[in-house]
Amino acid sequence: MEIITYFWHYYLYIPLFNFLIFLYNNYSNYNLGIAVIILTVLLRLLLLPFSILTEQSKIVSDKLTKEVREIEKDFAADVVKKKQMIRLALKKRKVRPWAKAIVLGVQGLVLFLLYQVFLGGINTEEKLHQLYPSIMRPDFVNTKFLWFNVGQKDLLITFIVALYIFVDILIQRWGRSYKLSKKEQLFSLLFPAFCFLILYSLPSVKSLFILTSLVFSSIISMITIFIQITLKQAENKPQK
Repeated sequence: MEIITYFWHYYLYIPLFNFLIFLYNNYSNYNLGIAVIILTVLLRLLLLPFSILTEQSKIVSDKLTKEVREIEKDFAADVVKKKQMIRLALKKRKVRPWAKAIVLGVQGLVLFLLYQVFLGGINTEEKLHQLYPSIMRPDFVNTKFLWFNVGQKDLLITFIVALYIFVDILIQRWGRSYKLSKKEQLFSLLFPAFCFLILYSLPSVKSLFILTSLVFSSIISMITIFIQITLKQAENKPQK
């Protein structure tokens, strides 16, 4: 247990804290909110290969969902055979659920580390003395960004994140060739509400991190849709 605590503190928490202050000192105009946005974008760029694999899986998700529902209906009485057929369908369509798990897992880890960074305040002597000698120690860390303080909870930024999640879910559901189940409809409403309640109880840096990551994901999704439309147009174009 001590080894895990040591590894977490010295190889995850302190490096992240130092990198955040490095961004704050050099690239954020001494604004911690901007530093968090830069940190988030750099993290998403690092995870970009896995994000691309996730987007590739989305392209076939509609057909796969229909196929899985047919399998569940045909093999309802044989659980073992049903699992085998679903695994074959995933393999045939080259769906890689582990890619999304890696993206979400790494972001979840950074979110938890950020919570630890802001826990008890970032301007404390306890926090700032953990800076490496090569990192300039700021006299004061400016935590104000736009209208809110990233070290405190804020209703509006939390609502914006929840609304963004809700709209994103609606966009993903829109145009599906199958009718949503009651569970899926309920999820579309309850998940954003759950996110709102959780995020509002935490410092708004979490909401800023998640919103930046969501916008990054939306940009990748739009590029994927554009490529998909271009490929379809090329396929439908009559050959001379």
